[in-house]
Amino acid sequence: MTITTEFRLRSSALPLVSIPTTFPPDEIVCSHALCIEPDARVFIVEINAEDDVSEAQLAALDEVVTVTLLGERGDKTVFKLTVELDDSISPAFNPERFDGVKMKSTTITPEGWHETKEFKDYETFHDFHITFEDHGISLDLISITSDQSSSNNATGEGLTDRQREALTLAVSRGYYESPRQVTAAELAEELDISQPSLSSLLRRGERQLLTSSLDIQESLNTLSR
Repeated sequence: MTITTEFRLRSSALPLVSIPTTFPPDEIVCSHALCIEPDARVFIVEINAEDDVSEAQLAALDEVVTVTLLGERGDKTVFKLTVELDDSISPAFNPERFDGVKMKSTTITPEGWHETKEFKDYETFHDFHITFEDHGISLDLISITSDQSSSNNATGEGLTDRQREALTLAVSRGYYESPRQVTAAELAEELDISQPSLSSLLRRGERQLLTSSLDIQESLNTLSR
């Protein structure tokens, strides 16, 4: 079983946000990251060639230690950047904390990082989330899905249509962001139900997703007997 998450990381101390903040591109793409020492990372980044960002411009950024032009890929210019991490967030990027996390391409804007990551289980994602929040990096969850291909649960997530509707609305409206962008009362009004009914839908839906993702339904059934 794996957990695929889409989220935004927000902090002015995040590496590479200085590029779209300082230069013309609205966003850049990081296709690879490698730890070389506790406070430094190597990133492979792609920048629109038409934005005409040079090695010298990138090297002038305070966080950038070295720059290597790797060439062109389609309409993108590809660079390898060695970046010194801010002391306040460096521990959050320790790769030993997150064994089994697979990174997909990251989109970086002045507001932060937009990432899709695959985790081996929900507990690993939870640890990832808490670690970043503890180091002053906000994580706004956009979506989370589990791969049930290895599960014997024929109904997949096991959510009712109403639970799925409530959870989907809550995620899309920012209920699970920090700080929350919408209240439970506002969600209940949009669904035309009472606030206690909404809270019950979300609670039962969250429990079903967690038990399904953690594959612990059999243990819970045993304990409840």
